[in-house]
Amino acid sequence: MNEERYILFDQYLQGELTVDERSNFEKQLNEDPELASAFESFKEMHFQLDNKFGIETEREAYKENLSRISDKYFHKKKNKVVSLKPWYFAAAASVAIMFGLFFFDYKHYPNFEDYNHPESAYFTERGVSEETLKKAEDNFNGKRYEKAIPFFEAILKENNSEEIKYFYGVSLLQVGKYVKAETIFRELEAGNSVFKEKAKWNMALSKLKQGKYKECQEILQTISQDFEDYDDVEQLLEELN
Repeated sequence: MNEERYILFDQYLQGELTVDERSNFEKQLNEDPELASAFESFKEMHFQLDNKFGIETEREAYKENLSRISDKYFHKKKNKVVSLKPWYFAAAASVAIMFGLFFFDYKHYPNFEDYNHPESAYFTERGVSEETLKKAEDNFNGKRYEKAIPFFEAILKENNSEEIKYFYGVSLLQVGKYVKAETIFRELEAGNSVFKEKAKWNMALSKLKQGKYKECQEILQTISQDFEDYDDVEQLLEELN
């Protein structure tokens, strides 16, 4: 990822974009899964930064030191110093801090992307439009989750199946619609379908993605050892401990 992306991410999180710039950025997130994934990773590192540097004066002092380092690597091009806006220095320092965290003796929290491996969907539902079903399946498997969501919603109006609800919930999670996603997963968890334990796992992933590590850990401890991906559950629990 280049530094321009980091700057844009930082500006968005700090509320420094204009209304039009913010709208355009959010549109890009909806249309570009790779960009959305990179932004989620940036937010997780940003969250960790806030946790690691709770004392503002220490954080600012550290950023000041790193801004001098970032000046060397980010502010030169073809042996000429580039004139940049003031916010660039803070953004560059933030980036340096985030990468620098992994070289110091701080607790490194697990990353959502390391465990984010949605299974492919192959629907055989009855009583719904085959065309709509196919579009939902193709968009989901193509990781175009934002586009898949309205197709799932249309299908659920005709057939409120556990399978469709599950993949709908996963799609919502992928695009950061946590409240809706967790509502779906709770409904599935309360039932006795084959998606019960999968719903718990995705609920845990939702908490992980939001940086709610304690809640994530608590949910993981409720997952049955019969769950097909229980090895991942154990590994994530180990990282959280």
